[in-house]
Amino acid sequence: MSDVSDYREISEHPDVAEMRQRLERVTASGQAIVIDGLVLLAGAWLAISPWVVHFNGTAPSVTVNNLILGIMIGVIALGLTWAPARMYRLSWAMAAVGAWVIIVPFVAREVHAGVVWTNAVTGAVTVLLGLAAVGMLLSTGPTGGRQTLAHQR
Repeated sequence: MSDVSDYREISEHPDVAEMRQRLERVTASGQAIVIDGLVLLAGAWLAISPWVVHFNGTAPSVTVNNLILGIMIGVIALGLTWAPARMYRLSWAMAAVGAWVIIVPFVAREVHAGVVWTNAVTGAVTVLLGLAAVGMLLSTGPTGGRQTLAHQR
């Protein structure tokens, strides 16, 4: 194959600096700050929900699941705040975790009203926040849609 690039490393390419600046602009926006805060709150609620809703004694496997995943979502939220350029790729994982939170009461066969409602609402919120963060990440790409076209005009 022929060498079609004048740049030995991708970090030397001029488009890399532009893409980093665009990502920093998006992740420092007010929308990103709100999403990060809501993700942190969703993770904290998921971690403490078994004790608040009082299903920690009746659904022990869901309790452990919610505690571990709530802490994990909280760590992702802190990562989104401290290192957004690296952590926004985990937004896909956060959406998948939210889907798991929705179905875990049925998988664990611990179907009680409090467990199902808490996990369904918290899981849905987590999925939506994950997808919102993914949407912000996709808007920073070279084909980021209307926002990037508006900045070029």
